[in-house]
Amino acid sequence: MKLYNTIAARVRAAVVVSTVALIPVLGACGSVTDNLLEATDPDLILPENANSAEGALALYNGALGRLRRAGPGDTGEGSSWLFGGLLVDEWSTSSTFVQNDETDQRSIQINNGTVNTMYRQLARVRTSANEAIRGLRQWRPTETGRIAEMYFARAYAENQLASDYCNGIPLSGIDSTGTLIYDIPRPVAYVFTAAVASADSGLALLPATTTAAADLVVRRALLVVKARALLGLGQIPEAAALVTTAAVPNTFTYDATFSTASGDNILWSQPSSQRRYTVGDSLEGRGHNLLVKNAIPFYSAQDPRVPSKYTISTNGKDTTLSPDGSIPSRTTTLWGRATTVAIVNGLDARLIEAEGRLKANDIAGMMAILNALRAAPPKLGDVQPTAMAALPAPATQDAAISLYFREKAFWEFGRGFRLGDMRRQVRQYGRTVNQVFPVGEHYRGGNYGPDVNLPVTQAEQNNPELNGAAACIDRNP
Repeated sequence: MKLYNTIAARVRAAVVVSTVALIPVLGACGSVTDNLLEATDPDLILPENANSAEGALALYNGALGRLRRAGPGDTGEGSSWLFGGLLVDEWSTSSTFVQNDETDQRSIQINNGTVNTMYRQLARVRTSANEAIRGLRQWRPTETGRIAEMYFARAYAENQLASDYCNGIPLSGIDSTGTLIYDIPRPVAYVFTAAVASADSGLALLPATTTAAADLVVRRALLVVKARALLGLGQIPEAAALVTTAAVPNTFTYDATFSTASGDNILWSQPSSQRRYTVGDSLEGRGHNLLVKNAIPFYSAQDPRVPSKYTISTNGKDTTLSPDGSIPSRTTTLWGRATTVAIVNGLDARLIEAEGRLKANDIAGMMAILNALRAAPPKLGDVQPTAMAALPAPATQDAAISLYFREKAFWEFGRGFRLGDMRRQVRQYGRTVNQVFPVGEHYRGGNYGPDVNLPVTQAEQNNPELNGAAACIDRNP
């Protein structure tokens, strides 16, 4: 995915023009204050400014920028990729922020400002994609690949909302006149269904006969995000049938790119550079002696798919404490400051196929896919994992479920999958919350709480359709 800086560049140009134009005005006018009050704000792009072919392209680029921010992240605290991973077992809190601590402890307050920001980021992807779809259809109607890509962005946001947030997600938006259309809280099944519909709208523009390289990338991305939404609905065979190797090859990837000019990769910035997240483990605490039941030992396993290590002080031998001063800092080399990150890729497709085999009780078929990946591992971020030994086939279906989700967790670490997968183990595979989510004593004190998703936060109560009530219908998986 190419991320353009069209909007940012135009804003910078507008600032220069406004500044230059202001100099003679200030010299000639007796009332500086009056003229400053009349100055055009260069940061605002009004709807009428987007009513052109160039404006439609700007809307398209802006929507892609928001997709990147809501996915791997490029500013601030990051996205629900990080916080979803913090709520489960991918990351542990190592910052001084109470918003992070309560999320790691599975006891999130409804006024958690960071969760609210991440919710808004996903909602803004939907809004921006809808605006771009309208603009492109009016001003660039033949550019079906770009229009389809906006449907992908919308489907992705809807799928991630349903994967990470509680039952009670309003899908509000704006109509063609710019009027706000408020929605009631929706169960996650409704939002997954909306994601499927969005993906279908994009696929209708790019049929299976599509051959242009750029259009093929978008079509494959649409297939994967639709399959993910179908998994959320429990339609696992249908999901697997969409993403066969013929439809989505191993080499496919739809990426977010980064640079120091356009924003750091937050998967590097927050966990590695600022060390506010530490790689999760099944043993926690300063003494690495508190057992976290159900947690995958992402650090202790020393798996080549999640290379991790303690940070070492300048003397070259002592471990470095995290910013909270409580636990040693554990970081991963998966991502650097400008590492390209896959939003969806062929690896995701193969894992969906493997789950299709699992659902069909075809353990041998599932193992063939998983062991093929281990024998020829795809590159993950900046890391090329070494080949891994084949795993023996589990003896029971229950053991096969555990193995599948463990392998999936290592392959897709940090990319916004884990929370949704753990919720699905409860909804679709008959497991209890206490068999799936982290339980036991938390190293900050007390025990892990009951949360199994992120709440739609207090700010949504401004939605008139809620009448001041909380958005979450319930906090069930």
